[in-house]
Amino acid sequence: MEELRKDKLPQHIAIIMDGNGRWASRRNLKRILGHERGIATARKIVEFCRTVGIPVVTLYAFSVENWKRPKSEIQTLMNLLEHYLRTESDDLLKHNIRLVVIGNMSDLPPSVAHELNDAIEKSRACDGMILNLALSYGGRGEIVQAVRSIVADVSEGRLRLENVNETTFSQYLYTRGLPDPDLLIRTSGEMRLSNFLLWQMAYTEIYVTDTLWPDFSPEEMTRILLNYQTRERRFGQTSEQLLQIVK
Repeated sequence: MEELRKDKLPQHIAIIMDGNGRWASRRNLKRILGHERGIATARKIVEFCRTVGIPVVTLYAFSVENWKRPKSEIQTLMNLLEHYLRTESDDLLKHNIRLVVIGNMSDLPPSVAHELNDAIEKSRACDGMILNLALSYGGRGEIVQAVRSIVADVSEGRLRLENVNETTFSQYLYTRGLPDPDLLIRTSGEMRLSNFLLWQMAYTEIYVTDTLWPDFSPEEMTRILLNYQTRERRFGQTSEQLLQIVK
């Protein structure tokens, strides 16, 4: 951690937490134990990011595609989420962490939605860090919803068509008000985005690790951050242009 440069830390890290089921299967354990271990890992990584000074962390907790899983597993995941929210909300306040949720909360069981709304409201004034949970989330669906809202606002005169640009469009997304991710981390070695923040990750640096999420650690996160700090983010420009900007 001593080698990390505070001035080159990502402002927003997005994480696809993959591998809970495989972690359990390789140990001949029930999948629920993999998910429980995954929640413990999420707690450690969020605390690490807060300590280091990462302003925003987005965790891909449950996708719209995950509703296709067996009903018993979905129920288990929802029960774990509800329990986590009920037991961890005080810690969010203690550590000055604001909870934000992106996705379609109306898809969630009422008891889970209640705990979410309660935690969101309680932590609304926290300004030390933002923990953004992606729940019942899909990037394509988010973009479609944004288009529908823009079409409605244009047709009803609240927005002029000529004023629709990339900046305007971003304000219609679930992530409005948040910076785009600087770094995406995906565990378990899968080489795909899985319908996650498709608009927002146009220039996001990507790091894929073979480590399964339950085994992911602050030590590995530190190594990833050090790797990130060696990268040159050009955003379409040349290295020479970036040097001129620095000068």
